[in-house]
Amino acid sequence: MASHPTVGVEEEFLLVDPDSGEPVARNEAVARNAEARGVELQLELTSCQVETATDVADTTEDLRSELRRLRHVAAQAAEADGARLLAVGLPPTVPHEFPITANPRYRRIAERFGMIAHEQGICGCHVHVAVPNRDAAIQVSNRLRPWLPLLLMVTANSAIYRNTDTGYASWRSILWQRWPSAGPPPQFESADDYDAVVRMLLDSGAMLDDGMVYWDVRPSADFPTVEVRVADVPATVAETVLLAALVRGCVMTALDDEQRGEAVTPLAPHALRAAYWKSAREGLDGHAIDLTESHASVPAVELLDGLVDRIRPALDAVGDYDMVRAELARIAECGNGAMRQRRAWQRRHDIDDVLAEAAAATLE
Repeated sequence: MASHPTVGVEEEFLLVDPDSGEPVARNEAVARNAEARGVELQLELTSCQVETATDVADTTEDLRSELRRLRHVAAQAAEADGARLLAVGLPPTVPHEFPITANPRYRRIAERFGMIAHEQGICGCHVHVAVPNRDAAIQVSNRLRPWLPLLLMVTANSAIYRNTDTGYASWRSILWQRWPSAGPPPQFESADDYDAVVRMLLDSGAMLDDGMVYWDVRPSADFPTVEVRVADVPATVAETVLLAALVRGCVMTALDDEQRGEAVTPLAPHALRAAYWKSAREGLDGHAIDLTESHASVPAVELLDGLVDRIRPALDAVGDYDMVRAELARIAECGNGAMRQRRAWQRRHDIDDVLAEAAAATLE
């Protein structure tokens, strides 16, 4: 492993009709177009979605360049098939259906989980950070739990859904928790404890395979990394880079705390659930629940500033602190995805304004 942890990102995108904004089932054709341009896109559960994956990056500037390239190639591949690529957590328009991708595993998931799968169309962002081993990934997962609602509110990008304002900054996160293996991870005693819980979910039929471990933090099954999956797909490349920097800083801080033998913050399930709901409901321009101390409701930006201060040694170590502060200042002025969606909707209550805003942000 490098002197500091490497990082990689997966982003999920929606494919829509350029005129109506309705999701279109063209992921296989778009993936072929992207492959001809030198980029491999992954197919998601529903055929109106594609996913990009960056190479492993040492710096957030390398990551920024790669994310920008992947988004532009994916957008070109979509346009070549008469579709538009959108970085949104959910479709802003009214989708008539979400056809399942023609893949045997996805078909089995659809048969088992019914409308949860057929009403999917959910786009998230997954950040992978290198850790020494699987046991370290489990301990990091335990320590990241109080910070997950803050990462969610920073990236919230699904305020408009089915031609209406949902009243939530991240409606995606609300829908996503319908899966029995989704949401914040439990606290685990060890990797063996984690494996036992996964076996129970498999034996009960709540999951079909290990790939359905949808918790917002999970150890990789194949690599020495921890994967943080709590976020909506951010509206812009800059916000994805910010997310990756915050996640890496949190992981590095958690590893340092573990090495020093710092106690894990006790966290009641009801408090964590309430904090998730609060962050999803109010987003970055509202209030959030302080899970590390008082459980009080405080301004979200104040709590986020506290997190940045808490992980500053890690951010300084990799040279990301100034970038994180600058990007947070930019978001405070311009808004994140949810705030921009809502402003576009409030102008005329016209979905075309929201689609135009989302399309511009995707390639910003």
